[in-house]
Amino acid sequence: MSSQRIMVTGGAGYIGAITSHALVNVGHEVVVFDRKDKEIAKAKLGDIQYIQGDLLDPDVIKSAISIVKPDAVIHFAAYIEMGESVKNPQKYYTNNVFGSYNLFSAMIEHGVDKIVFSSSAGVYGNPDSLPIPENACKTPTNPYGETKLIIERMLQWFETPYNLRSICIRYFNAAGAVEDGSLGEDHDPESHLIPNIIKAQLEDQEFKLFGGDYPTPDGTCVRDYIHVTDLADAHIKALEALHSGAKSTVYNAGTGTGYSNKQIVKMVERVSGKPVKISIVSRRPGDANELVADVTKIKKELNWSPQHSDLETIIRTAYAYHTSS
Repeated sequence: MSSQRIMVTGGAGYIGAITSHALVNVGHEVVVFDRKDKEIAKAKLGDIQYIQGDLLDPDVIKSAISIVKPDAVIHFAAYIEMGESVKNPQKYYTNNVFGSYNLFSAMIEHGVDKIVFSSSAGVYGNPDSLPIPENACKTPTNPYGETKLIIERMLQWFETPYNLRSICIRYFNAAGAVEDGSLGEDHDPESHLIPNIIKAQLEDQEFKLFGGDYPTPDGTCVRDYIHVTDLADAHIKALEALHSGAKSTVYNAGTGTGYSNKQIVKMVERVSGKPVKISIVSRRPGDANELVADVTKIKKELNWSPQHSDLETIIRTAYAYHTSS
């Protein structure tokens, strides 16, 4: 694929920043659009061009698209906390859905016709069977997952009349950090399991595990974890497919293997050589029981397979990041 100019919305976040650097490393010109403070963004992005702005302001994103004139967009920008979305759904519908609509409208107005959308396994809810194929029933258990499904459907309806082709990547649980420890998962506030276990251990605090009565082998949620660098590679392969004329479609990005929350705790203990204090508290609202991906389609059509997503590598790189940052 020849060098392209790619706009990455939410590119100063965890997955966005790592994907932005990966795009640069394979020869693309990248412009990040994010609302994070410029100094915070610069610390993650280095010399990558940065535009500070909010997708909820349609004029700002229209201006950015008109100036940058990207060949394609990768859209990461969203609120992502499932539990919070149950408590405050208005926040999620406003930011995720309206922000995406403004982005797509700006792209259509300026003739940008290719987008890779960061979707979620949250669109499936509690599946009827495992692993989950892309054509499984979509019954989200929280507003976060519902907003991702709404955005996917918006893209489906926008394709024919506006010639906007899209690939939606439904990833399961992104985790881990880059090998040199420079970039990793560090949300504020942090809602994800692995960094919270590591932080609790490093601070000698008790880790609160949400729910011990799920219908799973050890009573805790089961998830399919994918290393963030493998996820970045999936986005790049999706861009290449769109550039080559691929039709709009959807892919799962995972490993096809699930791990329970207790298994994650045990791996953190194994990697670090130190115990983790845990207490099991009530379930977090909106959590599905078990989510494991069927990745047959993405392997076949994009020639993608995870290279760094064994659980030990995920935990080792995450632990290295949190002990060095």
